[in-house]
Amino acid sequence: MATKRKVSRPKRKWSARVTNTSNAMDLKGGVFKLHDPAEIAASLKRSASRSQRRKGTPYQSAMSMLNFYINRAGKNLPEKQQKVLEEAKGELRKVFHRE
Repeated sequence: MATKRKVSRPKRKWSARVTNTSNAMDLKGGVFKLHDPAEIAASLKRSASRSQRRKGTPYQSAMSMLNFYINRAGKNLPEKQQKVLEEAKGELRKVFHRE
């Protein structure tokens, strides 16, 4: 019986393609590199509120963009920045009055 060989394919970065070509809301550059959770939340709220291309509410769009970034970059994020982004979730709830 012949053995099957695995064919290695180049890894596809679907998240990079989604980020670059998605019809999602436009974000301020470097928003996820900020060190203040309140600034991140305020910037996401501004972007989500102004966007005409979102599908859900501004809150849903802002939170999903934050979660998408955390989930996709999580392994490569420094622990300190990951903590800041997690705190930004709480700040986002506050600015949208969803506590």
